[in-house]
Amino acid sequence: MYAIELESITKTFNHFTAVNELSLTVPKGSIYGFIGPNGSGKTTTIRMIKNIFYPNKGNIKILEDSHTGSTHGNIGYLPEERGLYKKMKVREILQFYGQLRKTKHINTKINYWLKKLELSEWSEKKIEALSKGMSQKIQFISTIIHEPEIIILDEPFSGLDPINADILKSAILELREKGSTIIFSTHDMSMAERMCDYIFMIYKGNKVLDGTLTEIQDKYGTDTIHLQTEAGIKVLQNISGIEKINDFGQVQEIKIADKVDPQEILKSIIQQTKIYKFEIAKPSLNDIFIRIARPENTDTKLN
Repeated sequence: MYAIELESITKTFNHFTAVNELSLTVPKGSIYGFIGPNGSGKTTTIRMIKNIFYPNKGNIKILEDSHTGSTHGNIGYLPEERGLYKKMKVREILQFYGQLRKTKHINTKINYWLKKLELSEWSEKKIEALSKGMSQKIQFISTIIHEPEIIILDEPFSGLDPINADILKSAILELREKGSTIIFSTHDMSMAERMCDYIFMIYKGNKVLDGTLTEIQDKYGTDTIHLQTEAGIKVLQNISGIEKINDFGQVQEIKIADKVDPQEILKSIIQQTKIYKFEIAKPSLNDIFIRIARPENTDTKLN
């Protein structure tokens, strides 16, 4: 069964098409990653699912129910633009949101999630006293306190330090284990790779990727070499068969041309410098994102 079904939805603003003929199915109980450059249509799509925007055409089904024209109460939504009542105390604001959603056993749930997200000692503090990361975790709790079947998180890890990002990741995975369907929009490709069952990419309003990470990587083949050498990028500039170089300083990611033998690339490099790492791999999600979104100027191009 699908938690969400989008059938050829289109959204325009005056003469600008933000989302074009988009069809998508999100299986129940999955973690579905939405990726794409800024302005690509991710947030517009999310807002149509949440019924903040109505599509100009197409159909949306939430848990097999037609969605357009009504607000589905079984969706928790954490928007990218955060906002909490700063003068309210943590427990008060969570009780407020829980009551709005008619949450049962609300104090038990508040205590559980405050402990889970390491915020119990802040329960009687005002929101204005919290750090940005703490406030973000409180807003996350307010989003899921009523245990919705579908949870939509727009850039949930943005601005979090590694410790808090790991705490939030653990909470998201727990919700999935309990049966929730999770959609999250992110610019963190490594997080999408590690967490998502499915990944959808939208670019200029059009769907360009949709599937599991393995399916997406298989589409792009095994044309990538992860490389670390003593001399760095300078030894790669004149090697035949290298199509593009993505330079990370200490490590380079090389895209090789079609029908080029990676062993020939290895021979050419080893004649010039010491090699610390040489790994033939499928392209990372980050590399695929770059190829689609900025193919003309992101990578170092070779003549």
